[in-house]
Amino acid sequence: MSSRIDFDDDPNAPKVNSLAPSVAVVVTNDDGDILMIRRSDDGKWVIPGGDIGLGETIPDAAMKRTLEQTGHWSQITGIVGTYSDFRRITLYTSTGEVRREFSIVLQAYVNGEATPADESGDVRWIDFGDLDDYDVDPRMLTWIGQAHLLSRFREEKPHIG
Repeated sequence: MSSRIDFDDDPNAPKVNSLAPSVAVVVTNDDGDILMIRRSDDGKWVIPGGDIGLGETIPDAAMKRTLEQTGHWSQITGIVGTYSDFRRITLYTSTGEVRREFSIVLQAYVNGEATPADESGDVRWIDFGDLDDYDVDPRMLTWIGQAHLLSRFREEKPHIG
């Protein structure tokens, strides 16, 4: 398993040698809870997501990553936004890859029990109001917050940045 180290706006971060498109999915259920997974490498809570593979469409990658990480097929319902904050750099220590990502964040719907899948340990439905009780990756809080605004206020537009 590859270990990763995230650098946020760190002038001492290693030099980037890779750029990767990724997809992340804010999955909600009938109660408005958010499907979250706990990362095994740093223990942070995140929404499902990952790289967009060669030959994959954005929705296919989103549904595949959600299935791999949560055991659920999701129904894509919209786009939250695009995020290209290049101040975050990720070092994969096992390969030496130093990556900048740009993320396409989608909204999706699914109902069912939160059960661990092959690529995750802990999977939970978390109420939007309880997110402060979890160690959530700060990027995820931004993305979940934008998705929450989009679902509550129809005049909100997806984030492009």
